[in-house]
Amino acid sequence: MTPSGVDLKVVADRQEAVAAYLEQLRDLPISRDEFLADHRNVNSAESLIRRSLEALLDIARHLLAKGHGRATLEYREIAKLSHELGLLPDAELAGRFERMAGFRNRMTHFYREVTPQELFDPVSLHLDDIEAVARGLDEAAARLAAT
Repeated sequence: MTPSGVDLKVVADRQEAVAAYLEQLRDLPISRDEFLADHRNVNSAESLIRRSLEALLDIARHLLAKGHGRATLEYREIAKLSHELGLLPDAELAGRFERMAGFRNRMTHFYREVTPQELFDPVSLHLDDIEAVARGLDEAAARLAAT
């Protein structure tokens, strides 16, 4: 595949979606007991987390394809290549992104095994990680668009 240029509108659309999902996630109760007491919180968290992660992975896939000529469909591979090709140069952040991709896969393919507590943890502890990856990918998009 030949690099053909990053479409910043695609990136911006996905970034706006991530921001909206994060805002809704922040509206969920941050008390574990309150969160777990209402199944609607758990269901909302599952949907919003999955959508956030899919949007980030869509951005990364777009940057890899259009900016680097690398096409891949597997989410963990997208996260791994994001570090290897400099979209997320920080190894720690890239590692978190790879774990996010794995969690997204787990929510999609092993959804019956994902516990309410596993959905509470990202809401209470890891929304900043999602934001950090979003910022990193936005910076990478700007770099690639400028070249």
